[in-house]
Amino acid sequence: MSTILLIDDEKSILEVMGNSLGKAGYTVLSAGDGKEGLELLRSEPVDVVVTDIIMPEKEGIETIIEIRAMAKDMPILAISGGGRTRQMHFLEMSRNFGADRVLQKPFKPSDLIAELDDLLKRTQPAPTE
Repeated sequence: MSTILLIDDEKSILEVMGNSLGKAGYTVLSAGDGKEGLELLRSEPVDVVVTDIIMPEKEGIETIIEIRAMAKDMPILAISGGGRTRQMHFLEMSRNFGADRVLQKPFKPSDLIAELDDLLKRTQPAPTE
């Protein structure tokens, strides 16, 4: 099954998402911020990145930009419970900087799994006959 890199500064969210994805058959790598996430991405094979937007050390928009620079085809799902700053919604901004999909917190584990399944289907090569 696919490997998912989860990046979020809230340990409880990492734990809940990680447990749900593990039960769904995914291999899960976890990072507490964008800096740690990028280090894991450089050292481990990853199929999809799920990143929070508002984090210390290295926030999500900056992380998305760096992921796009090193792995332009990497599927990215941005998540956030943050609101608006200067009338710009963080999740809308993340799309402009390279996120393929967005998901507003709080969400159900089934919503996360559905988004990831769909992202992976779009990035998998078509079966040959």
